[in-house]
Amino acid sequence: MTDSKPPPTTPPFPPAPASIREMPAPPSMRELLGPSTSMPPSRSRAWQRPVFLSVSAAIVLGVVVVAHEVMLPFVLAVVIAYVLTPLVAWVERKRVNRAGAILIVYAVVLGSLGAFIWAAAPRVAHELGNLRREIPSMANEVRDTWVPTVQEKIRALGLAPPAPEPEPQESARHESALVARPQPDGSITIDVGSGIAVTQTKRGFVLEPVRERKDESFDPNRMISEALGKTFAYAQHNAMELVRIGRDVIASVSRFIFMFFITLMLAAYIMLTREKIVDFFASLVRPSSRASLGGLLVRMDRGLSGVVRGQLVICLVNGALSAVGFAIVGLKYWPVLALVATVLSLIPIFGSILSSVPAVILGLTQSFGTACFVLGWIVLVHQLEANVLNPKIMGDSAKLHPVLVVFSLLVGEHFFHTIGALLAVPCMSLAQSIFIHFRQVVQKSDPELAGEPVGSLIPPPPPR
Repeated sequence: MTDSKPPPTTPPFPPAPASIREMPAPPSMRELLGPSTSMPPSRSRAWQRPVFLSVSAAIVLGVVVVAHEVMLPFVLAVVIAYVLTPLVAWVERKRVNRAGAILIVYAVVLGSLGAFIWAAAPRVAHELGNLRREIPSMANEVRDTWVPTVQEKIRALGLAPPAPEPEPQESARHESALVARPQPDGSITIDVGSGIAVTQTKRGFVLEPVRERKDESFDPNRMISEALGKTFAYAQHNAMELVRIGRDVIASVSRFIFMFFITLMLAAYIMLTREKIVDFFASLVRPSSRASLGGLLVRMDRGLSGVVRGQLVICLVNGALSAVGFAIVGLKYWPVLALVATVLSLIPIFGSILSSVPAVILGLTQSFGTACFVLGWIVLVHQLEANVLNPKIMGDSAKLHPVLVVFSLLVGEHFFHTIGALLAVPCMSLAQSIFIHFRQVVQKSDPELAGEPVGSLIPPPPPR
């Protein structure tokens, strides 16, 4: 057996000469275009982040606009969380975990409110009942005494024409209970006189004659039977109306309880994860801009802490001082008026005016001196608020120009009614903080205004 060697292979092409083998390779397309026309990947994708954030913000804003009818619990939860966060932080410093601190703060705050309502509700309800019974006599006194006196003084000054002579009263020409009077346009007006009882039912009105009662002796059984008969008759004619009213009352109470607990739950979640919420918003900006974002958040917190927390403290102080002054002078229904002054103090400027009007009017029903004392006391309390409480509690960082306050209140009340009026000033404080912050950022980039403090006025040029 012999070994067979494979035949030698011959290359298909002859080897290239040495001069050709030493020639350089042709340049690539990137080298031909040059480095100036190439764009780094980071720059080519720099537009994606702003576009993504802008589209996301537009979507969130659209969802809020569409679902604005259910946004109230979320807004109130943010307000409650912002107000109670300092208390929760203080309890946490006592070596209590955050969940336990939130429960303790809720228990103390809700317990205090419940105790106040339990102690004050009977007195306030009693005063409201007396006020409701006395309102007709007050209205008659104003109509029969005050209005004629003011009219006479105006006529004495020549600012109004003399009083017309009273027309002679026409004697009743018809003794019928129903009188038909033809009108110039062809219609007929029906006048209902005495002797007819009009009862409303679900199908319309029922006219029944009223029988004259003879003098009868006092009979409790007859009175009870008549009252029960009228009650059953009304329930029979208006059964569906009573069912609808009861259903609406039950639905309103159930909705209030549900919204109350939902709001407290949302506020607890916000307080429990407040660092994560702040970190999320910080992650939306570049690392080089996060220091500026921190400054903006500090500025917004200083403004809101004065407007929200400071205003709540001032409301309590105003209510307490109003109650003391009203009780000293012996103003009727002073607990109700002090409560009204406390609640309306939440609305700057207009709340003080609105709470002063009923107090002064009730003072006038007692005496002119009482009304003057009440008005003077209210002015003294608000001077104390403006010159002592506002600078100490709110500070200079929370100051808003009165024109901005009035503008925000009018806009908030016009578009969102009472809730808008309550939240208008905090929203204006946020807008002012954002404007001042970005104005400062832009001003630092201008060499001519870099050293100018924000909010200062440029002095006028010297006279030539």
